[in-house]
Parts: sequence; C-alpha cells; structure tokens
Amino acid sequence: MHALKLTWILPALLLPVIAIAAEPAKPVRVVVWDEQQPAQKEAYENFLGNAIAESLKRQPGLDVRSMKLDDPEQGLSAETLDFAQVLVWWGHVRHKEIKPEKARDIVERVKTGRLALVALHSAHWSAPFVEAMHERTRQDARKRYPDPPDGPKVEFEFIAAPPGVPAVDSLVSPAYYAIRRFDGSLKVRVDLPNCVFPQYRADGKPSHVRVLLPEHPLAQGLPRTFDIPHTEMYNEPFHVPAPDEIVFEERWDGGERFRSGSVWKIGAGRVVYFRPGHETFPIYKQPETLQVIENAARWLGSLQE
Repeated sequence: MHALKLTWILPALLLPVIAIAAEPAKPVRVVVWDEQQPAQKEAYENFLGNAIAESLKRQPGLDVRSMKLDDPEQGLSAETLDFAQVLVWWGHVRHKEIKPEKARDIVERVKTGRLALVALHSAHWSAPFVEAMHERTRQDARKRYPDPPDGPKVEFEFIAAPPGVPAVDSLVSPAYYAIRRFDGSLKVRVDLPNCVFPQYRADGKPSHVRVLLPEHPLAQGLPRTFDIPHTEMYNEPFHVPAPDEIVFEERWDGGERFRSGSVWKIGAGRVVYFRPGHETFPIYKQPETLQVIENAARWLGSLQE
C-alpha cells in the first residue's frame, strides 16, 4: 500500500521542477541603430542597418528593432534604450548630430550593466563609443594613480584631443604625464584618446581576418581565418585604451594590421568594437561578419540575465 502511494506522490513532486526547467529563455533585445547615409545604397537595397537587423530577426532568441538617426528623438528615445539590452551602432558622416547628453546616457547605461554597445567600423568616432573610451580612460587613470591613504587626493586634468587624424609618429593616446609637486601632491595630465588611427584607405582591397581567441563567445561558429573580399583599410595604432580582450586581428597584403575585434569592460557593462566595414561594400551581407554580430548580441545579452 505504501509503495503504491509513493508511485503517485513522486511524479507529482517532480512536476514543478520539470515545468521550471522547460521554461523558455527570454529573447535578447537588440536595437540596430544606423545613420543611413545615401552612399549605402551602392551595396544595400534598404540601408546597412536594416540589412543587419533583418538578418538578426531571422535568428531564434533575438527580439530586434531597427532605428535610424532621422527617427523621432534620433532613434534613441528613453523607451528604445529601455528596451535594448544590446545596441549595435553604425555611423560615419553624421557623428556630430548626436546630442552629447544622449551619448552620456548610453554610456551611463553601459556602466550600470543595463546596456551593451557594439560599435561597427566608422563608429569608432561615434559619440557613444568616444564617450565610452573616455570613461574607460578616466577609470584606468584613477586605478593607475590611486589616492594615497594620507595626504591630498590626486589631481587629474583630462584633456580632449583636437579634431583630426594623428600623424604616424605621434604620441599614442590615451597618454599620462604625472608630476610630483614639491608639497608631495600629485597632478596627472591625461590626454584622452581620440579614437582614430593614422592611416586608412577605402580602395576595397581584401583583408584577412584571424581569430585570436577561438573559444571566445564572439568567435563561436567561425573558422579560424576568413577573408573579406572588399573592405576599407585601417592601420594601427588605434588610439583607444588597451582592450581587455582582442578577439580578431585583420591584416592586408600591403602589410597593414588592425585589432579588429576588441572588448572593454566599463563599469558593470561592456563595449565591443568590430572593425570590418565601409558602406559601399556588401560586408554585412557576408555570413562571417553577420555571425560576429549575432554572437555579440547573444553573449552580451546573456551577461544581463
């Protein structure tokens, strides 16, 4: 009699556990933002950002919106940013139109772990990416020069780079210059990164991508090497803080190289930069590049669960 009762009781006890285990995961919420310059029409019938968004929408487990600069509130309303766990950013010629307070809002969301930023190609000069790199530099500076347990606090002077492209032999930013005063206090001048590089060439010659960290979430499903048939060339040094992880390296037959997939932790969140691009080449119709963006969305979204 007791054995018969147990055969009915045990399945009943297991049912809630089975139900919980079978609960489907919530989709990762992704916003693809694009300034949509007309030159994109050379390679994308319905703009580059829409092409990326449509590819992501076909993948299970992703909830995707496509926004643009000319949308209300520049496509970056509070409702849109509250929705997003991952913000994929494409921009090139209209960076200055983004309101500074909007870039600061995005970076604040990154710092608190509510949002991750994926900057593509020319977005190295986008307002959110530059603000993110400046914030990481400020954090790095304070770690490098902590306040002493006794005595005055370290005084920092953060200096923004002037507009333009650095010379090949220039000082690489961010850069630090610390002075110990005669009273024992420390003043540190910090040249903020200008988030660019000394050489670029939009001739469409091929690049060769090598996966440096094949076990990294960004590299899942990719071959160890792959080519991009037509792309713009960027050449090191890239004036940004040292990344926490460098996942991809890109090289050209002319000898140029670039850290083409980098990750920074900023506060509780992360920023990813993926270099391949140029709006007149169909780079974001290529399976490998689209795979990187899908990988980034899934990985960065999972970190916020």
